[in-house]
Amino acid sequence: MSQPESLTPLWIPSKERVAKSRLTDFVHYVKAQEPDVPDDYQSLHQWSVSNSERFWSLIWDYFGVKGEKGQAPYLENSNAMPGAKWFPSGKINFAENLLARSDAQPAIIAYKETGERTEISWTEFNKKVALLAGTLKELGVKKGDRVAAFTPNCAESVIGMLATSSLGAIWSSCSPDFGLQGVLDRFGQIKPKVLLACNGYYYNGKTIDTRSRVAEITASLGELSGLIWIDFISNLETSTVPELSNARFDIFNISSDIYANDDVPVLQFTPCSFADPLYIMYSSGTTGVPKCIVHSIGGTLLQHLKELGLHTDLHQGDRIFYFTTCGWMMWNWLVSSLAFGATLVLYDGSPFYPKPDSLWDIAEAERIRIFGAGAKFYSACEKEHLSPGKSHNLSSLDALLSTGSPLPHETFDYLYREVKSDICLSSISGGTDIISCFALGNPVLPVYRGELQCLGLGMDVAFADEKGSPLIGERGELICRAPFPSMPVGFWNDPDNSKYHHAYFDRFPDIWAHGDFGEIVEHALTDTTPLQHGVIIHGRSDAVLNPGGVRIGTAEIYRQVEKHDEILESIVVGQKWNDDERVILFVKTRPGVDLDDDLIKLIRQTIRANTTPRHVPAKILAVADIPRTISGKIVELAVKKVIHGEEVKNKDALANPEALRHFENLSELQD
Repeated sequence: MSQPESLTPLWIPSKERVAKSRLTDFVHYVKAQEPDVPDDYQSLHQWSVSNSERFWSLIWDYFGVKGEKGQAPYLENSNAMPGAKWFPSGKINFAENLLARSDAQPAIIAYKETGERTEISWTEFNKKVALLAGTLKELGVKKGDRVAAFTPNCAESVIGMLATSSLGAIWSSCSPDFGLQGVLDRFGQIKPKVLLACNGYYYNGKTIDTRSRVAEITASLGELSGLIWIDFISNLETSTVPELSNARFDIFNISSDIYANDDVPVLQFTPCSFADPLYIMYSSGTTGVPKCIVHSIGGTLLQHLKELGLHTDLHQGDRIFYFTTCGWMMWNWLVSSLAFGATLVLYDGSPFYPKPDSLWDIAEAERIRIFGAGAKFYSACEKEHLSPGKSHNLSSLDALLSTGSPLPHETFDYLYREVKSDICLSSISGGTDIISCFALGNPVLPVYRGELQCLGLGMDVAFADEKGSPLIGERGELICRAPFPSMPVGFWNDPDNSKYHHAYFDRFPDIWAHGDFGEIVEHALTDTTPLQHGVIIHGRSDAVLNPGGVRIGTAEIYRQVEKHDEILESIVVGQKWNDDERVILFVKTRPGVDLDDDLIKLIRQTIRANTTPRHVPAKILAVADIPRTISGKIVELAVKKVIHGEEVKNKDALANPEALRHFENLSELQD
C-alpha cells in the first residue's frame, strides 16, 4: 500500500529492537495467561480498555510490585467516574518500590549548570533516605502529614521525596524560581509539617539567593515543626541561616546535621492503602489560586511502571534524563525510573548555559539512553542550528522524549536529521491532572511526523464532538471514557468533590474531559499491516481560535511560524472583533531582526499556503518577550485577557510576569 511522503514513517523499529522490548515481553507474559490477547498494538490497546481490571492486575504482577494486591475484585464501582476504587484492599509503599537496589552502581548523577557533578551510589542513596526519614520522624512526620519542598532539581529533592513517602506522608514541591506569593498560594493551602528549602540556585550564569524568600515562607507557614536546609550554593555565607530560627520549629542542615550522622536507622516502610495520597500537585494557577491535585500512591506507581517500562522501554541500568524542575510533573515521572533500577541524571539550571549544547555534552558524557525535554528546547536547538549527532558521540542514545507542547513536524525532521536517525522519538501528552500521559511513545511502532505514536495502554481515550461522540480523523475534545488508576483521588480542601467534578466532568457526564484539542489518525504500513492509531494534539481547548465559527488549534499556526529562522517564538490569540473573533499573532524576533512588511508578508504566505485562509492572522505584531509559566508553557489565556483589558490574577504563576505589559493598550488592536 503506497502512501504519500507525508505519511511515510520517519523511523521503523528493527525486528531486533521489537523482540528485545519490554512491550513484546509483556505481550508474551499476558498471552501465557490470556491466550486470546492479540499481538498487534491497536488490538492489545482495545483489549486493555475492555478488560481494565485484568489489565492493571497484570501490570502489578508483571512488574513485581512490592506490597499486597489484596482480594479481588481489584476494581470497584467500575462505571463511576469519578468514584471507581482500584485495589481497595491492597497495601503498598511507594518508596519501598523505588529503592530497587543497594549496590555500588549510581542511583543518581546530578549536575549544576556550573558543571559541578555529584554521583551517589545505590548503597549511599539508601543510607541518605534512611537518615532523612529518621530526621522527619523526629520532627513528628507521620502518615498523612505533608512535607513541602522549595528546592532545585537535585539529589536532595529525590531523597526528600522518598524519605517522606517511606513514612506514608505526602510530598509536594515547587522550584525555587517561584515568587513568594506563588509558593504561599500552593503550600499555604496544604499546611506542611516540614519544609525542605535551599539557600539559592544558579540560572544562566547568575546566582540567585533565596534565603530571604525562605525566611518569609517559613514565617507564613504557621504549622511548621521543622526546616530541612540545603546549601545548594556552596559559596554563600551560612551565617545568615540562624536568622530563619524560630522557637516553633527546628532547623537541620541536610549535609552537616543529617548526612554526617553515622548512626543510620533501619529504613522502615509504612504500609499504605492503594488510594492513600502520595503527591499534592498544582494547576498552573494562571486563572486563579492553583488547584491542589491529590495523586495516589498505587495509581501513580502502576501508571508510571506501565509508561516507563512498556511505552519508554526503560530497563535496569539505563541512564535516563529529563530536563525539568521540581515544579513540573515530569520530575515526578522521571523519579519513578528508580523502580527499574535505572540511574537518574539530573540537571538544574539553564539548558543553554554555559553554551547552547550543554545538555548534549551531558548526554554524551553520561551515556544517556533516554533523553527528554520540552518541545521548546528542541525547537530552540533547531533555531541555534545545533547538530548534536555530528558534534557529540550519542551512540548510547536510543530514545528522545518531548512534551510540554506539540512538537512541530519540522522539529521531528530536525531531530532525525541532526541528532540521530535510528531513534524512537516519542512526543507524549498528558498532564499534571493525571501525573502521566494519555498518548505517548511506543518502542515497537513506527514514528510519523507530527504525531504521538499511540494511546496509552489501559486508557480509553477518544476525541469527541460537542455531544461527546467519538471521532476518527476529525478534530475534537480529548476525553477518557473509563476510570484509570492515576486519576486524582480528589482536590485538597474539596470535601464534597465539587471542584474536582467541575474541573473534569461537568462537560460530559461520567466522562473525563481533559481540555486538549486534537484528533486520532490511522496508518498502516502495508495492506496486511494492522492499523496504527496515532494522535495529533492541536493545542489546548480553551485556547482554540474561532474565526467565523471555524475551530483552529493554535499549534497549527505555531508550526508555520516556527519555520522562519527570524522568529524565536510566538503566541497567537483570538480577539473579539465586530461580533466575531479575529486571529492576532505576536512574535519575538531574533536579535537584530525587525518585523518589517516583508517578513509579515512572508509569515502570512507561509500560513496561507500550508493551512487555510482562516488561519491567517488579521494582525502580526512584534513583542519583546512572551509570558510563560514557570514550567515553560506559553500562556495564551493570560495574553487574551490583557488585550481585552481584563485583569490577570495570580501573576506569580508566571516565570516572567513583566512580559504581560508588552500586550497592554496596543493601538494596533484598535482598528
